[in-house]
Amino acid sequence: MADDASEEYGARISAAYDASKQITGSNVCFDAKNGVCPPRLTGKVRDRYEIGSDKLALVTSDRQSGFDRSLALVPFKGQVLNLTSAYWFGVTQDIIPNHLLSVPHPNVSIVKKCTPFPIEFVVRSYMTGSTSTSIWKNYQDGCRNYCGHELPDGMKKNQKLEKNILTPTTKEEHDRPISEADIVSEGWMKQEDLDACAKAALAVFDRGQKIAAERGMILVDTKYEFGKDSSGVIHLIDEVNTPDSSRYWLKDSYQERIAAGKEPENIDKEFLRLWFRQNCDPYKDKVLPDAPKDLVVELSRRYIKLYETITGKKFDFQEGAEGAIAEAIQKSA
Repeated sequence: MADDASEEYGARISAAYDASKQITGSNVCFDAKNGVCPPRLTGKVRDRYEIGSDKLALVTSDRQSGFDRSLALVPFKGQVLNLTSAYWFGVTQDIIPNHLLSVPHPNVSIVKKCTPFPIEFVVRSYMTGSTSTSIWKNYQDGCRNYCGHELPDGMKKNQKLEKNILTPTTKEEHDRPISEADIVSEGWMKQEDLDACAKAALAVFDRGQKIAAERGMILVDTKYEFGKDSSGVIHLIDEVNTPDSSRYWLKDSYQERIAAGKEPENIDKEFLRLWFRQNCDPYKDKVLPDAPKDLVVELSRRYIKLYETITGKKFDFQEGAEGAIAEAIQKSA
């Protein structure tokens, strides 16, 4: 992104932040005269509305989560996540079917209703991370068998792994790393379903790495979710290769920064997570400090840069859109 564009975007983001124009989801109000008024089911970042027996409306808000908690409200983040996912769903649909039906609004996806598997399929290519489930934190604590993968001694943070590996986690109150063998033995999934999802996760990640590399980025790791539709067909669901579900580094500076003992230049939420780790205990403190405005604005700018770099499209700022979100959902019902 050019410097003048970066300054312009920073000003737009800052103004939205000061005016509290972030999409929270709480102001999506339906007009009964326009038809269905579905109840809101609230997640960490996305809100879900049932708009029929076989369809859902997913609204991606500007809520920023981390460490299983709410960290901030990041302007335009919801648009970036929703539209970035839509791009990746489109370029990976030859690998596995996905649940996306339409995008009637930048914050809204209309999707096929699927029954999710209770496992998140995390694919990793580098020894990194800051959360309790990350490969680096576990390695620091002495773990040498991570999700069924044997890891050698002497590895360094941000080092590339020998190959891409699948490191699933359970969807419990607190995610738990688990091996593929234990997924089956503990009854989380059947072997045939696990095999299909594992194969698809690695293939979608490989496609993502290739496309990211062509655009000067490293797709470091990510998580995927899968579910079955009413016919029993497995679909890729939720989000795909977004800066919320993934870690991205800038390719050109990676080797130089690693050699200098610096963190890679990232374009995801990791630097915000690191700020919370440095300023509080995000797992134990009852009240978290407010994220500084400059960090929130910078995170939004990085998210927008990622969207434009990956998709090749110019970001279209839309502010105060919660009324339009409700209208888009009602028209899609």
